[in-house]
Amino acid sequence: MSNSSPPPPASNNLATKKLSFSTKLAYGAGDLGPAITANVLAFYLLVFFTNVAGLPAGLASNILLIGKVWDAINDPIVGVLSDRTSHPWGRRYPWIIYGGIPFGIFFFLQWIVPSTDRTALFWYYVAISILFNTAYTAVNLPYTALTPELTQDYNERTSLNSFRFAFSIGGSIFSLILALIIFAVFQNNPNQQYLVLGAICAVISVLPLYWCVWGTRKHVAAQLLENPEADNSTSLPLKEQLRIAFSNRPFLYVIGIYLFSWLGVQLTATIIPYFVVNWMQQPQYVFSLVAIAFKALP
Repeated sequence: MSNSSPPPPASNNLATKKLSFSTKLAYGAGDLGPAITANVLAFYLLVFFTNVAGLPAGLASNILLIGKVWDAINDPIVGVLSDRTSHPWGRRYPWIIYGGIPFGIFFFLQWIVPSTDRTALFWYYVAISILFNTAYTAVNLPYTALTPELTQDYNERTSLNSFRFAFSIGGSIFSLILALIIFAVFQNNPNQQYLVLGAICAVISVLPLYWCVWGTRKHVAAQLLENPEADNSTSLPLKEQLRIAFSNRPFLYVIGIYLFSWLGVQLTATIIPYFVVNWMQQPQYVFSLVAIAFKALP
């Protein structure tokens, strides 16, 4: 007879144990900051570049292009490095903890106009865009990878992601309401409007990241004690991952659908302020109301 003990029942196994409401709430809060910053940048950054910083539209759009191209490059790099990180806190948390403060600082620095020289402004915003997108990826990508490390149960993963998307959508709408209030208070000072919006959103975006770490780390640590090999698993080489991804036709269809639908959302969000304020000749707060209605649509 074998002396090995039988596996623990499912109810006592951390991989299938139901997560507490507080753990799910803390996990969901981790997506609040990325949602707020991404939404504010989508709706306000280009109009800030052209109407406040004084950059030509073509030059301003090139800043956004460079930032997005770099974001596409750094995503797989951070993903591989995160998978291979070895740390007593686990492989995901160091990225969130050390990346949280730079994430907030670089977001705020995008709303400063340090010079009147267009060339200097262009390169300043390019540098800040690259740094911000790096910090954004450093906190958001390891955060999303926490889901399978919190639970292996399909239903619990679904529940976790419902909390995540609730905070994401709620954060997006909240950021627009906050902008509406700030623009009404500082309606005669456009520079001050964006500076205050950037500062408040930076603080609000960073704090929930640490709530996420504090509220979920004990459960992840307990899972590591039960299965220490899980945190030491290494990912496939990047070239092999790309080969597998590009040979999966259903995956490519889904990526294509997501890409084109998201392009429509991003283009609409960028164009709305110019259409409402410059073409329709409406006050700034009307644009914020239109943006809130746009974001609240299912």
